[in-house]
Amino acid sequence: MTNRIYFDHAATTPVIAESRDAFVRGMVAWSNPNSPHAEGRAARALLEEARDTLKAALDWRHDVIFTSGASESVEIVGRRARVAGRAYGATEHAIVPFAMGEGASVMAVGADGLIDEAALDAVLAQGPTLVALQQVNNETGIVQPLDRIAGKIREAGSLLLADCAQGASKMPLPDADFIAICAHKLGGPPGVGALLVRDLGTLSPCGGGQEKGYRRGTQDVPGALAFAAALAVRPYDMDRMAVLRQRLEAGIKAVGASVIGEHAPRVATIGAISLPGATSASLLVQLDLAGIAVSAGSACASGKAKASHVLEAMAVPDAVAAGFLRLSFGPDTSKAEVDAFLAEFGRIAARFRPSQAA
Repeated sequence: MTNRIYFDHAATTPVIAESRDAFVRGMVAWSNPNSPHAEGRAARALLEEARDTLKAALDWRHDVIFTSGASESVEIVGRRARVAGRAYGATEHAIVPFAMGEGASVMAVGADGLIDEAALDAVLAQGPTLVALQQVNNETGIVQPLDRIAGKIREAGSLLLADCAQGASKMPLPDADFIAICAHKLGGPPGVGALLVRDLGTLSPCGGGQEKGYRRGTQDVPGALAFAAALAVRPYDMDRMAVLRQRLEAGIKAVGASVIGEHAPRVATIGAISLPGATSASLLVQLDLAGIAVSAGSACASGKAKASHVLEAMAVPDAVAAGFLRLSFGPDTSKAEVDAFLAEFGRIAARFRPSQAA
């Protein structure tokens, strides 16, 4: 496996050394952080250290609730935010419709993947609403203009839930009321995340004894420490990532493929591409056999035959959506790896050209 090329960091990226070391440190303090004895108090001190480190790394001055990941964070807010309405963008992560419920409004996006602001205005006119919007789309990398939208939402007496799983540590956090993040997208372990809350009064507690009454279950001290350590390192050189993605996209267009969302604002670590005449499943298999790991969208939707709801919402033609791939970079992704991918992708693309000309 050491010679393989990994371009699926948006699904999960390798745990960095600093995070592993912090996890071990937490494992040594094995006690329940809610216990009143000395061992419990020692574990509690480490948990609060992790909370303070995370807040400092993200420049967040408000409350932090540790969770099992971004999905749980979204579900907590979707079910317990203290406003009556619920609305979300059509390209949100699959957890959002589940968390927001069947009565939620679905706001359209344009062909560029950006939220239809007329649809948002219509939602806000109906009264106080929880609006869920991703900072960065997990399939296309398209960045929503949350800082501008946030003011409009707040002025309407509504609340903004921002899914920042793909943006945290790569770009500044938006001015949102709730922010969902997770560790395994940025060098921490799977199974730990956080919900950042601007005002706990906007969220109903669950009655549990943990996390100020906003979550049930024993807190994961090792995971929290490992998460905070990963955030504190902030290993992403986004300028370098932008150069790599530009090289990638120029190369794939040279052999007849296309870039999805090319003219929209996008995060540098995610590229969404399509090869006409190919299928995602075939491309995944051929690249995997060549030692290159990519994906065909969200890892949460892998193994499903249904087409991407993100591409459908953007009105991407079926012929383009059929050959969709997502390539996502990590801190150590190299120019040599991009070039190796382009060489293999060029060989694959050549197999489709005769049938396209027929």
